[in-house]
Amino acid sequence: MDFYLQASFHVALSCTSLVLVTRQMFGLDGRSFIPHFVFFGTVAGYNFVKYDALARTAARRPTRRVKVIAGLSAASLCASGYFFLQLERDTQLACLVFAALTVLYTLPFFPNRKNARNWAGVKIYIVSLCWAGVTVLLPVMDADGLSHHFAEWDVYLKFIQRFVLVFVLVLIFEIIDLAKDDPHLQTVPQQIGVNRTKILGVLLLVPFYLLELLQQRVDAARLWVNLVMVMVLLLFLVFANKSKSRYYSAFWVESIPILWWGLTVLLGG
Repeated sequence: MDFYLQASFHVALSCTSLVLVTRQMFGLDGRSFIPHFVFFGTVAGYNFVKYDALARTAARRPTRRVKVIAGLSAASLCASGYFFLQLERDTQLACLVFAALTVLYTLPFFPNRKNARNWAGVKIYIVSLCWAGVTVLLPVMDADGLSHHFAEWDVYLKFIQRFVLVFVLVLIFEIIDLAKDDPHLQTVPQQIGVNRTKILGVLLLVPFYLLELLQQRVDAARLWVNLVMVMVLLLFLVFANKSKSRYYSAFWVESIPILWWGLTVLLGG
């Protein structure tokens, strides 16, 4: 279990699940390589973010587990590169934009400045933007380019809805990590406290659900699926605290998008 989480396979499965949810919602062609690209790209990208600082600053030699993860990350990078070449040109350009954000999030490009991950209060917005873009815009762009699906109002509503979803998920992570996060990060719980963060998360679940009612094609099954999602998110948010096990967020909270995909397939939402 630990290796599975540390190698970022779970978060990659979570991100890929959101891609599959988007494809189901819009009835996109199943032949796309986007899910493959996103899975392997997420493994490589997240491991790059997690282990870059360790690789550049660690005084001792990396452990065998870290070496294995590095090898898997390199293989995932190669695989994502292969699937990247199979994508449409517009999709490739969008991928490069989100990749650039990931690199900016990780590496300190500017003199005397930390990376974007350590800029006060910025992390949650970058993560939410990247996840929403990768899991909503990329599948639509690769299936239809800039044609009818991408011109639909529903796509942009789904983008906003996905941004809100990831924002709430990150709020839960920030509550769990409150005790160990650097105070200079200025995460939401650090700025407004845990209780107000939970209230913010609850309030955000309202537009997350109501945005579904603004779709051009309102699907009853999808409304039920989203209601289940709201209740699950609400429970995880309410019971989140800094004394929870890391599995609470790293496994269970990360499993929420996987649950969404399962419900979407099961109920046709």
